[in-house]
Amino acid sequence: MSASTLKSSINRDSPDFQKNTRRIIELLTEIKNQDEQIRQGGGAKAIESQHKKGRLTARERIAKLIDPGTYFFELGTFAAFEMYEEWGGAPSAGTITGLARICGRLFMVIANDATVKAGAFFPMTAKKVIRAQNIAIESKIPTIYLVDSSGIFLPLQEDVFPDTDDFGRVFRNNAVMSAMGIPQLTAIMGMCVAGGAYLPVMCDHILMTEGSGLFLAGPALVQAAIGQKSSAEELGGAKMHAQISGTVDFREPDDDACLARIRALVDKMGAPDPPVFSHTASREPLFPAEEIYGIFLREAAKQYDMREIIARVVDASEFEEYRAEYGETLLCGYARIGGWAVGIVANQKRHVQTTAPGSDQKRMEFGGVIYTESAEKAARFILDCNQNRIPLIFLHDVNGFMVGKDAEWSGIIRAGAKMVNAVANSVVPKISVICGGSFGAGNYAMCGKAYDPRFVFAWPTARYAVMSGDAAASTLAEIKLKQLERDGKKVDEKAKKELVESVRASYDHQSDPRYAAARLWVDAIIDPAKTRDSLIWALEAAALNADVKEFKTGVLQT
Repeated sequence: MSASTLKSSINRDSPDFQKNTRRIIELLTEIKNQDEQIRQGGGAKAIESQHKKGRLTARERIAKLIDPGTYFFELGTFAAFEMYEEWGGAPSAGTITGLARICGRLFMVIANDATVKAGAFFPMTAKKVIRAQNIAIESKIPTIYLVDSSGIFLPLQEDVFPDTDDFGRVFRNNAVMSAMGIPQLTAIMGMCVAGGAYLPVMCDHILMTEGSGLFLAGPALVQAAIGQKSSAEELGGAKMHAQISGTVDFREPDDDACLARIRALVDKMGAPDPPVFSHTASREPLFPAEEIYGIFLREAAKQYDMREIIARVVDASEFEEYRAEYGETLLCGYARIGGWAVGIVANQKRHVQTTAPGSDQKRMEFGGVIYTESAEKAARFILDCNQNRIPLIFLHDVNGFMVGKDAEWSGIIRAGAKMVNAVANSVVPKISVICGGSFGAGNYAMCGKAYDPRFVFAWPTARYAVMSGDAAASTLAEIKLKQLERDGKKVDEKAKKELVESVRASYDHQSDPRYAAARLWVDAIIDPAKTRDSLIWALEAAALNADVKEFKTGVLQT
């Protein structure tokens, strides 16, 4: 083994390893069962209704569109999870988005699910489509839209229509993507009405199946507005648009023919620009990915070695660690994933005994905490990755920055600001994986959603909040108790305990990755054993954009 090859010292037969494995598999099973339920869309009756119209469901369409033997890397599956329940829910926000290979080429696919409220746009539907478009814009990913939507969900129109991340932004993005030269193809495979009719017409190719409708206003609205009577087919059918308005490029008899035509068009597209990032042949890690289940410890106070995780994600388990003996609560280093060169910034969860700067005194640094030295190391490493055009991977399990007199005297705020500055201004692709906790300013420094990562993935064990549930419960309960005391109310120990537990339960629910995924704060909840596969998808997508801007940080507090 070379000096850069990571070793492993885990004991698969230990009780702790077995217990950790069982706990993660139980959690994965729960999430996978919920995922399977979401994939049913509007349910069996709605699927049957779609089939009676001679149409495939959105997922059936995608399965026929992508290359045989490949799989669809879905994003935003949990969008709108446990939301809009007063309207019967909106599984997956009534639309399906993700990355796929079509004729060997990587595409973003966006498909309305007509089994969910006829494919109507809820507030989260618009945000999900926009998120998919933004990923496509950042990485210049060709995009295919499979349209089957009745338009805005009118009872919630005030939350769908007016803002910068609402319905109209979808069409603005169509125009921006077109100007950037990002190929867009649209297939109208059902209804496409009102404002939504602009989407297909702003794309490069427009396909339409028989029995579909494309109009700014349907027959009933036209009659009410101007008194004109016409059938849906006469007003905006495929034949009319192919022969009279000239809006449609290809009129197809059914879904199967339409999907075959899309593949034929994709097959003739020009090749993408060559990537600017280093890529070689992929090599598998030396250790099984499933061992991550037994290595990872969900409890914030427990220790594990993040190098053991990295060894099961990177090519040949090779990791060129940067400043390995300095700022040890953050691991930085170079590796390859799927052949792609990457820089990795990862929270180390092992406690480290070190020497305090400026003295010979020993001190203990706690795993998962960012100290002054680790922040400075990471900032410098991120600068190097930008200088050398190396994409960045962030592995989160962070409690936050160190606090206290020693930390303040060491310049923790200045060092943290330096790291945040480097992350914020980074021009190479950034991809975040939230493994465990991602709390407070630690989330920001580790490239949380606010810092424009190309993708944000979360393990089922992720926790995503300002602070941990225990800390928040104690703080919020204390505030509530003081309010009650000011009002002259006495609270006994039992009531105090119930209050703390109530606050903790609410806070834990809100920090669950499903809560985050429902609001698109994370793009996908992934199986820890599939982390490598997910990162390869993300890196291949990011590599499509060969334009890397000049790197500038502005003022750094040195």
